[in-house]
Amino acid sequence: MSDLRVGVVGVGRLGSVHARILGEMSDCDLVGVADADGARAREVANRLSVTAFNAGELAGECDAVVVAVTTSAHHEVARLALESGCHVLVEKPLTPTLAEADDLVETADRLGLFLAVGHVERFNSAIRACRPLLDDPRYISSQRLARFQPRGTDVPVMLDLMIHDIDLVLGLVDSAVVSVDAVGVPVLTDSIDMANARIRFANGACADISASRVSTEQTRALRLFQPSGYFSLDLASGAGEYLKRRDGIELGELARTTDPGAISLGDIVERVKIHGDGAEPLWLELEAFLDTVRGNGGGSVSAAEGRAALEVALRIQSEIERSAYVPVQDTRRA
Repeated sequence: MSDLRVGVVGVGRLGSVHARILGEMSDCDLVGVADADGARAREVANRLSVTAFNAGELAGECDAVVVAVTTSAHHEVARLALESGCHVLVEKPLTPTLAEADDLVETADRLGLFLAVGHVERFNSAIRACRPLLDDPRYISSQRLARFQPRGTDVPVMLDLMIHDIDLVLGLVDSAVVSVDAVGVPVLTDSIDMANARIRFANGACADISASRVSTEQTRALRLFQPSGYFSLDLASGAGEYLKRRDGIELGELARTTDPGAISLGDIVERVKIHGDGAEPLWLELEAFLDTVRGNGGGSVSAAEGRAALEVALRIQSEIERSAYVPVQDTRRA
């Protein structure tokens, strides 16, 4: 098969990285880029020695398109690319609404095109390294904290940041969601900037997910607990450890034969270092997308998976809005 002709619509911070990687790949041809800001499109195009187009023209020149525009424009731009005959990778979240997501899924199915969603944490080296060791996680805890920046604030934090971890949790727990409890508050914007959600599954598993975009620090931490031990992962560094229960350990017998006060954690568990391979997650994501387009599998995150994460994120938003109580300050003077 000849090299795929690809393009990127939306070349802000993340879109320009997509374009840079596609330009470096040897088995595809970066045709050009497009952006609502024409000057920005020309700047990135010149840097990568490609052509700046408008979105419609670019789609007409490509076999596949990456859509990295603002979330509110995902549906419009992705649908345009699909109707132009392009396979599409849309940055997360798929769309801001389920109705728009369903329309894109239906359009891709009707046209026989592949629609993927950019949940890049699936390709994090720590996640990939621990997968062979996972065995039915029963409890998951995630914390994602980010410093404030205006980018992404057109949607609440559930669609901006938390959706990364929602997607990871749904991919790690093979069971249906049965309940969602959530709290959240706006801090610097008019939408929810901090949120915490508890998701319960039909198989008894539970996940606590926290996200904030108004933190003074940056954290991307994930902990997974299963009968054989637990994982502590730093997604920012792509590494972590697995505290695994030692084979043959019987705690009752150990307590009877040893001074209980002398038993240490090291007697019960062994520490298994989780080392990532250093591969760039976004490169792997794009590689998986293009492999799937070529019919070679690839492990790309499907539109159905992206829709499932969106549905849970919107369910969390609805739960926060349903239960929110915002006290009104009484400014009347006595």
